[in-house]
Amino acid sequence: MKFYIETFGCKVNTYESSFIKQSLLANGFLFVNDMKAADIIVINTCTVTNTADSKCKKYVRRVRRENKDSILVVIGCSVQNNFEEYNNMNIDILLGNRHKSKIVELINNYICNHKRYSYIDNNRDLTFENMEITNFDHTRAFIKVQDGCDNFCSYCIIPFMRGKCRSKEFDSIVKEAIKLVSNGHKEIVLTGIHTGSYNDNGKDLVDLIEELSKLEFLERIRLSSVEITELNDKFMNMLKHNYKFCDHLHIPLQAGSDEVLKMMNRKYDLEYFFNKVSEIKNIRPNISITTDIIVGFPEETNEMFEKTYETARKIGFSKIHVFPYSKRNGTAASKMKEVSAQEKTNRVHKLLELSDLLEREYNNRFNNQEVEVLIEEVKNGKSIGHTSNFLKVEISDILEKNQIYKTIYKIK
Repeated sequence: MKFYIETFGCKVNTYESSFIKQSLLANGFLFVNDMKAADIIVINTCTVTNTADSKCKKYVRRVRRENKDSILVVIGCSVQNNFEEYNNMNIDILLGNRHKSKIVELINNYICNHKRYSYIDNNRDLTFENMEITNFDHTRAFIKVQDGCDNFCSYCIIPFMRGKCRSKEFDSIVKEAIKLVSNGHKEIVLTGIHTGSYNDNGKDLVDLIEELSKLEFLERIRLSSVEITELNDKFMNMLKHNYKFCDHLHIPLQAGSDEVLKMMNRKYDLEYFFNKVSEIKNIRPNISITTDIIVGFPEETNEMFEKTYETARKIGFSKIHVFPYSKRNGTAASKMKEVSAQEKTNRVHKLLELSDLLEREYNNRFNNQEVEVLIEEVKNGKSIGHTSNFLKVEISDILEKNQIYKTIYKIK
């Protein structure tokens, strides 16, 4: 039987979908890129914002309408958050965030008995659900090392959807990395819902990075995201000597106003953030630091937003991912007075303009300099990839994918 997978949301979802794909392939199913040719359609959903939820629901309804004879499997965070609604959508296999590793078994059971299956577990006290990938569709291979979150930021529904923090076994990660590297991957991205909280029997994220750095043919290690409060002295010492760790950190700021940070229930203030970023840049002067910022948070005044704007400019991020605040029922922020939609839009546009400016300024620092590029795709006679500090580079030559080449970076 032929299957198709559609993935919404974060890198953790991407990893989980890759695991499902690999598992189905290993059990005799055939992957197709054309949904209309598929006997089985798997949709991995996201609920991080209202927009993500709406997009997933709309997509599932359309897929069901246009593929009446296919086995429809819908899983993930949006299901976890809107179970009853999805339960009324004529879905054959419906699953929240638990038992994704059993997808093959569930599909085989459905093929045998055609009995609909639906399940969610609202318990936060979960164990890590082990998955392993030996090959990845992209040049940069992801390893999910952690799941869940205990931060309970006032705007975020994810701790309720993903459960408490839990980590993958240290040795299992190393074994998975060895298999990925042996299959040609030169860069590994460690990902999770709250990656920096990784801990397995006293071994933390830095211990894991240092151990993976010993792998002979692994050239780069990258984090999907990390909180500023988790960049301790041990992490800073690792930055000083471990040059397999990429010159790029994605550190969510979320707001550049102490008042808003407090309302968000973030675990730091601006002084802490500034000092830590300064320390990072002293160690790695060329590092790219990207961030997430939410604008239009409830009760955010124009003055608070302007403070965020100036903070972002002063820090000098190389890119800002800007999100208008999205109300999530069940969170503390959902009870607060919202900023108007028009004001949110205005603030988003202003911050995006700043992001474009900061990105150009950062990229210009490397114009005409020699860089090392990991080739990710080759098309139209050009080889395309990224540097350690995540500059996108195009080389007018056909080169081998998954290999690192030196070239001169040119601003277009």
